[in-house]
Amino acid sequence: MRCRRNLLLSLLLVCCLVAAGKDKKKIVLPADVLEARTVLVVVDPDAGVAVEAPMANRTAQEDVEKALMNWGRFTIAPDASTADLIISVRKGNGKIAQQTVGGVPINNRPVILEPTDSGIGMGGHTGNPSQIGDPTNPQPRAPSPQEEVGQTEDMFVVYRGKRDDALTSPAVWRYSAKDALRSPGVPAVEAFKKVITEAEKQKAATP
Repeated sequence: MRCRRNLLLSLLLVCCLVAAGKDKKKIVLPADVLEARTVLVVVDPDAGVAVEAPMANRTAQEDVEKALMNWGRFTIAPDASTADLIISVRKGNGKIAQQTVGGVPINNRPVILEPTDSGIGMGGHTGNPSQIGDPTNPQPRAPSPQEEVGQTEDMFVVYRGKRDDALTSPAVWRYSAKDALRSPGVPAVEAFKKVITEAEKQKAATP
């Protein structure tokens, strides 16, 4: 009888612990991400140039930069060594497979977008020397045709910056959806705003 009572008490305790674990809120974003103020936006280095829409990824990159600058929370960094966060973008076209050209330096831009009093201007590419694995300074290779298979939706992925091979480290936040990178709304940036707001509220409520 005593053994059965002890077993029941043990099961009750386990159930309480499981319930408490479920009630505990998951951390939305870590503190260092909330403190970030500089961001570098790059095209996913694994993305090729689509034959049907060769400017799709570059346009998405610029649209995300404009949306971030309009937000006003971040300053656009010129390279990975000065960026607190790195955001990788990649356009989807709704197809599981598409023909692209690989080996094209899609992240090597001679100019960068900069906010100005009259809107958005263009500035020279300045900053510290690139780090190892900097997506803006990839190892050169000859352009070649390739077939990309997989992601059909727009991708927006956030990584920590100021580190070697930042894009091979675990991402801190991901968002994918049809037309997630479409201007002028850029839903991916709006979703990132919401998750940051939620994380800040969670942080303020934590004793």
